[in-house]
Amino acid sequence: MTMAPEGPLAYQQIALVDVLDRLLAGGVVITGDLTLRIADVDLVRIDLRALISSVNANVPSPWEEP
Repeated sequence: MTMAPEGPLAYQQIALVDVLDRLLAGGVVITGDLTLRIADVDLVRIDLRALISSVNANVPSPWEEP
């Protein structure tokens, strides 16, 4: 007999829009490294660092209005 989990870690269905709203409200940092290597020789290296966040009255845009 299997019991459903209870408490704060219980399974919940959340819409993708709600997840994106929560992530953008707090901000998300994405980092990653990709290296293309052949025969122990690095040919291409890509470093990704991105900050994704929403902009509102409390967090103004870093770019000035035209």
